[in-house]
Amino acid sequence: MSDITIRSAKVNDCELILGFIQLLADYEKMSKDVVATVADLEATLFCDNPSAEVVIGEYQGAAVGFALFFHNYSTFLGQPGLYLEDLFVIPEARGKKVGKALLCHLAKIAVQRNCGRFEWSVLDWNQPAIDFYRSIGAVGMEEWTVQRVDGEQLEHLAKQSTD
Repeated sequence: MSDITIRSAKVNDCELILGFIQLLADYEKMSKDVVATVADLEATLFCDNPSAEVVIGEYQGAAVGFALFFHNYSTFLGQPGLYLEDLFVIPEARGKKVGKALLCHLAKIAVQRNCGRFEWSVLDWNQPAIDFYRSIGAVGMEEWTVQRVDGEQLEHLAKQSTD
């Protein structure tokens, strides 16, 4: 894997990161959902209290993928966890072990930061990704389903707060 480099993203990578986000959304058939801007990424990823972190995967010196992750917390373990929000490698670089290198890098970060878990979600129709994740030892959490409140529903729920 000497052709592969994983590096922490810098603020001047925001345009690149947004490009990867748009390519990921295209792949996931969710292009219309991307409203993030370069300024949004700069403000949330490279501020005093960043919401998430990004690593860039390079193959033979060219940026070909990214992973965006953040910490969560397991009350059952009493430890932080690492949550992978998005992982994307351009089609031309797939099969060159960049995705695996990104995951291995994040696993190393999780171990270094004393995380008890490293987790992520995958779309149920994305069988190539599911197969890849199983091949590296990931286990599906079949009994769990993702729940979401956003947009007007989020605003409505927030207005019901008693404080």
